[in-house]
Amino acid sequence: MFDHVTIRVSDRAAAERFYETVLGELGIERTHSDEHFAEWDDFSLMRAESEQAVTRRLHVGFAAPSREHVDAFWHAGTEAGYPDDGAPGLRPQYSDDYYGAFLLDPDGNSAEAVHHGSTRERRGIDHLWIRVADLEASTRFYETVAPATGFRSGRDLPGRMQFACVSGSFSIVANGHPTENVHLAFPAADNEAVDRFHREATAAGYRDHGPPGERPIYHEGYYGAYVLDPDGNNVEVVNHNR
Repeated sequence: MFDHVTIRVSDRAAAERFYETVLGELGIERTHSDEHFAEWDDFSLMRAESEQAVTRRLHVGFAAPSREHVDAFWHAGTEAGYPDDGAPGLRPQYSDDYYGAFLLDPDGNSAEAVHHGSTRERRGIDHLWIRVADLEASTRFYETVAPATGFRSGRDLPGRMQFACVSGSFSIVANGHPTENVHLAFPAADNEAVDRFHREATAAGYRDHGPPGERPIYHEGYYGAYVLDPDGNNVEVVNHNR
């Protein structure tokens, strides 16, 4: 579902230690690191330029190959001193076979390891939960950009809306304290899909954060566009032309 999700952190070294400690237990190894980013497949982090730019109140669920991997994730984190946010166990309110465990990263974001029927085919991010100030406004935004991103509206549940595709999901959740400063990038099959995303979002009145075009700073052929969701999070659609 995601091309990449990037969080901004107050202390890069501390954040890297946390994610190295727990993601390794899921078989998710660091795939890239330079002066700007550290990456684990479709998840990455970078240092925030100020305390006001730090990612807050995000929930990221990472796919675990088995329940034993979920247990190992939680034990590795708690034994290293990271705060417990929910011990390993079944969460039948999500699905009958949903087995998860939760920790808090150094900036207080929720990191989960989860195993369920669909995670056997997944690696990296399984799902996100994004808190929003106005559920109706955020639903309109994500429904507007959905045709260009490949995800679809899923279940309309009390207090949240889920968007999904075969490779994962994200939910927007009504909350008076919204998620801040997260970057979501969705893959596009071609440059025209990137153009469509930006054109339709800005025509609907959403804020431009970068017009369609090549970004060779990332790599040759990187073609992306950016808009801001109603809470100011940076949403991108990108075609890598590879």
